[in-house]
Amino acid sequence: MTDLKTKLYQMFILGLDGNGYKTALHQGLGGVIFFTKDIQSEEQFKNLISEIKSQSLIPPFLSIDQEGGRVERTENIHHGKKYLSAKYAFEKGTEFLARQTQKIAQELKFYGINLNFSPCIDVNTNPDNPIIGERAFSSVTDEVIECEKIVSEIYKNNGIIPCVKHFPGHGDANADSHLTLPEINLTLEQMEQTHIKPFKYAIKNGAKMIMAAHLHCKCFEKEPVPTSLSKNALGYLRKKLSFEGIIISDDMIMKGVSKFGQAEACIMGIKAGLNMFIYRDSNIETISVINEVYNLVLNDRELQKNIEDSYERIMNLKKTYKFSL
Repeated sequence: MTDLKTKLYQMFILGLDGNGYKTALHQGLGGVIFFTKDIQSEEQFKNLISEIKSQSLIPPFLSIDQEGGRVERTENIHHGKKYLSAKYAFEKGTEFLARQTQKIAQELKFYGINLNFSPCIDVNTNPDNPIIGERAFSSVTDEVIECEKIVSEIYKNNGIIPCVKHFPGHGDANADSHLTLPEINLTLEQMEQTHIKPFKYAIKNGAKMIMAAHLHCKCFEKEPVPTSLSKNALGYLRKKLSFEGIIISDDMIMKGVSKFGQAEACIMGIKAGLNMFIYRDSNIETISVINEVYNLVLNDRELQKNIEDSYERIMNLKKTYKFSL
């Protein structure tokens, strides 16, 4: 039987900074996320992935943000030559988009990556949006839906899990959730027509992982609670959109969420129905957050039940994609 602590550790994906991931892997860490500084050469990166797999108690998610353009992690290997961002790739036509995605997917597969936090299916309706911009395929909902289908399909065909993001849509935000908690003041109907629609179709197309944004959407919460920690928003994903897969947070270090207190935010997330958390590092503070959360859930049957549920969803996805050590 897998113990509760291992199941909780499965709910976290950590960055390499601080090296705490090494010990965490022995305790059942769910996965790791790689950034540009972790990827210096092909050989070094492949060796790093082999080493991580050999230290893992359970086959890990080996994840990356490889969208192209502004959000790309393999630049050191490409010596500065970049893929086009979503907007510019789509402007060259769907055939170009498909070809570029196939190149990215094959490259990631070559290294051993099994999860890409892409595609970004935000509809970029606010021209002053400081964080999405060219990361969005388009400001037209139906075009975003078309691109999601193409991109996700190619990743799946290459054995890489696509994680669509940032639910319920970051496109209308006027602030950067890395720095603050942006507020979206649209009605649920407006959100559904423009921003939620790509997620609805992604689920119909078989999406298995959705990233929840650190946004305050007033249609879900009157008080400034981020979607990522909102029972109403995540409940909407489950009940209204019938999503059965994994709901993962955006980076928990971001200011849009960190002000709630680290362990407290995780508890809120677990209560709300979040299945996984991303932390961009694995320093002493981050590891202590996981252990603090563990101590807090020991006497709470409801939280334990949510952890069991998350563990089951995580293991099911890993089995579907035939993860191995």
